[in-house]
Amino acid sequence: MKLIIASNNAHKLEEIRAILGGAFEQILSLREAGIAHETVEDGASFAENAAKKAREIAEISGCCALADDSGLCVDALGGAPGIYSARFAGEHGNDAANRRRLLREMENIDDRAAHFTCSMALVRPDGSLTAAEGFVYGKIARAEAGENGFGYDSLFYLPERGCTMAQLPPEEKNAISHRHNALMALLEKLK
Repeated sequence: MKLIIASNNAHKLEEIRAILGGAFEQILSLREAGIAHETVEDGASFAENAAKKAREIAEISGCCALADDSGLCVDALGGAPGIYSARFAGEHGNDAANRRRLLREMENIDDRAAHFTCSMALVRPDGSLTAAEGFVYGKIARAEAGENGFGYDSLFYLPERGCTMAQLPPEEKNAISHRHNALMALLEKLK
């Protein structure tokens, strides 16, 4: 069975192939499948956005499709930036501006609890959906630290490890990430 990933992100594809490779004969990116499509992420939750992306790609390809949506949720900010994580500062994908805004909003806040959420959705050609979520919990640091990762990783402090996500080697980060946890939960449901 063929699986189309609703992404062209090489790092994400590598992680998905490593975890789900035994469940599918072939796992392809959108580019590898010859699909040029971008879903409008207008859902009210990570789960809605992931399901919408997977459903659209399954309809276009006639194959199983997997999509995810993820982001940072800060307790003291009522769960923000949440589904707006990639465009928290206004411009989509401006990680530095997003981190600056987060630090500004958290400046005088002592409750720094936060978590990353990842929602995974797998839609089959018949429209049936299998979904799972994964989380990683930590705190928002008061200053950036670390060179690895992307997004909010340099501000996401892991108390049990004594460092930010950006200070972890990529393999170690990938083994504990919200995406990894969501993929493992999805794999369990697929068994």
